[in-house]
Amino acid sequence: MINGTVKFYNAERGFGYIKPENGEKDVRVLLSALSRADMKSLAQGQKVKFDTHTDPDSGKVAVHNIEAD
Repeated sequence: MINGTVKFYNAERGFGYIKPENGEKDVRVLLSALSRADMKSLAQGQKVKFDTHTDPDSGKVAVHNIEAD
């Protein structure tokens, strides 16, 4: 899993971004990933661990699995 820090998360809109500690591009996190992890929301600055998934149709990368660090 990749370690990262939540840049922001908008609970009303159900998305946000996580900055990976490995220096790669920020990764989008959607409400669906939080729901799979039985999480309700994320807080700015929160440390998390996550795996990513690339959508085969759009090529966009998003968080697939996530857990609080």
